[in-house]
Amino acid sequence: MQGIDECLLEAMRLPGARGAALVDWTSGLALGAVGESPGGDQEAAAAEAAELARLAAEQRAFASGPDDTGATAEQDGVPPVEDLILSNRDSYHVLRFVATSFDSSVFLHLWLARAEGNLALARIRLGEMAGRLVLG
Repeated sequence: MQGIDECLLEAMRLPGARGAALVDWTSGLALGAVGESPGGDQEAAAAEAAELARLAAEQRAFASGPDDTGATAEQDGVPPVEDLILSNRDSYHVLRFVATSFDSSVFLHLWLARAEGNLALARIRLGEMAGRLVLG
């Protein structure tokens, strides 16, 4: 179990990490941020990433289907989308949704330099971090 600061510092130890934030996608507010920020403004980057996260999370086409019991991820308290990956010429943005005991409206945003980063490793590690993150 780890708190927000420990989680974000761990994310910054990933190869190629340029910046990391924990964002509430309903409000667009960063609950914590470290490192650089895309565009130089952490609050603006959080709000813009939240728009993307909200768009994906609210679309049924992207939600996972029911499990063996017939329950959907949302009924189990799990976000309907696991993660989003956005790539551009020089970087990756990985948004990893975090399951919480309340409304599951937060995600980890990792900004990763494409030349130095390892996208597969980042996805795996962000999933592990999201599982250990304690909010409250």
